[in-house]
Amino acid sequence: MTPPDRPATLGELVSSGYSHRSVKQELRENLLTRLRSGEEAFPGIVGFDDTVLPELEAALLAGHDLVLLGERGQGKTRLMRTLGQLLDEWAPAVAGCEINDDPTQPVCTRCLRLKAELGDDLPVVWRHRTERYAEKLATPDTSVGDLIGDVDPVKVAQGRTLGDPETVHYGLVPRSNRGVFGLNELPDLAERIQVALFNVLEERDIQIRGYSLRLPLDLLLVATANPEDYTNRGRIITPLKDRFGAEIRTHYQEEVADEVRLISQESHLVAEVPEHLIEVIARFTRGLRESSAVDQRSGVSARFSIAAAESVAASALRRAARVGEPAAVARICDVPTVVPTLLGKVEFEMGEEGRERDVLDHLLRVATAETFRARLAGLDLSGFTDLFAEGEVVETGELIPAADLLAQIGATPGLSKVLDRLGHGDDVGPGVVAAAVEFVLEGLHLTRRLDKDTVAGRTVYGA
Repeated sequence: MTPPDRPATLGELVSSGYSHRSVKQELRENLLTRLRSGEEAFPGIVGFDDTVLPELEAALLAGHDLVLLGERGQGKTRLMRTLGQLLDEWAPAVAGCEINDDPTQPVCTRCLRLKAELGDDLPVVWRHRTERYAEKLATPDTSVGDLIGDVDPVKVAQGRTLGDPETVHYGLVPRSNRGVFGLNELPDLAERIQVALFNVLEERDIQIRGYSLRLPLDLLLVATANPEDYTNRGRIITPLKDRFGAEIRTHYQEEVADEVRLISQESHLVAEVPEHLIEVIARFTRGLRESSAVDQRSGVSARFSIAAAESVAASALRRAARVGEPAAVARICDVPTVVPTLLGKVEFEMGEEGRERDVLDHLLRVATAETFRARLAGLDLSGFTDLFAEGEVVETGELIPAADLLAQIGATPGLSKVLDRLGHGDDVGPGVVAAAVEFVLEGLHLTRRLDKDTVAGRTVYGA
């Protein structure tokens, strides 16, 4: 695809002032431009500003191929994919070239021949940066042909010799020439296949079927790996590790605010989920990552918290449909209902067999209490506790409409201050108000200021 007002031939390209840059030079200069301007270099990456990103920036500025090493759900693939956004928006290539040769410096036999024949009339196409990023999930059945290439039997049948470079059907790595190639879960790649990457990383050429094609590939190679995979499924062989310029360790979000931001950014919510509930989920996830009952070598993926938020929203939408509420807003009663669906996302220690649900329930209560204290500490909540002074009760639950809950508490003193603390104004709908009320009631129960009884999805606060 050639965008408007772009050179369409080699002659026009040279006349426009175009000069060749390698991919690593391109990434370096574009990264420096963003750093100098204060523009976000890696949009959408949360919680790595002071740890992972400085190391990544140094590796890119040094022109190193790199490995991102970390447990599942730490954003390795997401980070790898953002590197393509540092490429120029448009880059020229020889029209019809399988390995996207730069028209001013072609390397494949076909493009060299065409340039000699056509000269300045060599046709040029323009590739968007989204076309210059390729990715492969490494699996044990991945072959050298998939990654590097193989002889094309059709071309041989047409009369060409096996030694003719144009008989080669290129694999994913050569086809990523002039771009970024991402290899996910590198340890899953069979060791004999990892050997095929030696020349790509060091000598920058490829070898196929016993003869060498001197193709000085121009690309950035990025791989991801999970330390657990080194023993369970495979390993990165030492000579290959040596050929990567940098190994960068990722980690889970270290601050609750970063976890909240990540959940809000990545989850696709079908109903409104107030931020204090997102914080409960974030603290719940952090609690699992710190629990001795959970296998920390496996880790607790960010997908856990994202799935939890989406499930909580779905529970709210279900309630709205069942009871006829005009707006679906999640409440604290929706959070425990999703715990059974999340059990499969957590690996527990061997001694915890049979206690998995109890562990999650306990950590969820702890997370709710921590959020309650963080959000409403020091606030006068006597208006809520006074509701129960004479043995009154408030009934709520996953199928109790917001209007019914609010009708039971009436005009409670201090409710407006609670809404302010939770980040809401005075013009919010009944669903949001009910979510705030239920959060306060649950917090009072968890801090032992209010009794609670739950039976068959219905919860009664009070005597």
